[in-house]
Amino acid sequence: MISTPLARRLHEAGLTWTPVSGDAFQVAGPEFEGDVFTVSDMTIEAHTYSTGTVLGFNGTTEWALDSVALSDAVWLPREDQLRDMLGSAFVMLERVDAVAGIEYDVTVTVDGDSVIFVSEDPAESYGMALIALLENQR
Repeated sequence: MISTPLARRLHEAGLTWTPVSGDAFQVAGPEFEGDVFTVSDMTIEAHTYSTGTVLGFNGTTEWALDSVALSDAVWLPREDQLRDMLGSAFVMLERVDAVAGIEYDVTVTVDGDSVIFVSEDPAESYGMALIALLENQR
């Protein structure tokens, strides 16, 4: 799972989210720091209204939440979702035995150039690559 700061950067770069079952997210605000929720047909459902999308918490007793506006949620896309969003720009993922440990290098094509994004977590590498693509499209 990607870090919250990277998820926020993706959102700021223009990544939009249409919630589906299985998506992970955090609720904005210090009282929810570190709490990760999952959209599920049973407990947390996305409800779309003319005024926007709301994440409805169904039957949750441990949280005093009925619903959260999508704008108050931070999507934490999965590795496979990030890779899919890279589309044809994605070239390869390489696992590298580096001096400091294992790293994951994601190579993408941005504006005709091959660019490599490196992290200890493949999802973070994919996320950094997607930010570069989104910023390049602006």
